[in-house]
Amino acid sequence: MIRYQDNPPCLPPTVSSLTELAGRWWVAHTRSRFEKAFAWDMCQRDIGYFLPLRDKVTVSHGRKRKVKMPLFTSYVFICGSDEDRYTALTTNRLCQTIEVADQEQLVAQLSRIEKALHSEAPLETLPHIPLGQRCRINAGVLAGVEGILIAKDKRARVALEVSVLGQATVMEVDADLVTPLN
Repeated sequence: MIRYQDNPPCLPPTVSSLTELAGRWWVAHTRSRFEKAFAWDMCQRDIGYFLPLRDKVTVSHGRKRKVKMPLFTSYVFICGSDEDRYTALTTNRLCQTIEVADQEQLVAQLSRIEKALHSEAPLETLPHIPLGQRCRINAGVLAGVEGILIAKDKRARVALEVSVLGQATVMEVDADLVTPLN
């Protein structure tokens, strides 16, 4: 297990947002538990990537440890040219790369997740895309983020989907901040 401070950044250090990355996007399906090592490889080779990481507290030998876990197990999103994709495949850390048909949709979906990560909203992963009412957060640091409302009480649970993976991540926000979309 690597130390907390030795985790790779979610994005290459040369950019502040994934929307600044130029090129074509692919989903890199990594070998089991190779997400962080692959992200470091991309960072060293100056290839654009996005590895969403969330904080998790684990208990090991009676001690609490704070670790960073990939939001989507075995997946890293890479952006670049065909040569960059080939270079990524030569790292021997990938099973395959998945072609993304709708590039704009993927960037929009990943941007929502990036914004949620920057706001430090607690996120968890769902194994499939939930069905429900599309909604928008209308205030606060997450204003403008759209997702799918999956539960509403005092706190609303909003799913942020990544359709190319068939997965979503869920965050909780105050129910007052959520409005349905038509």
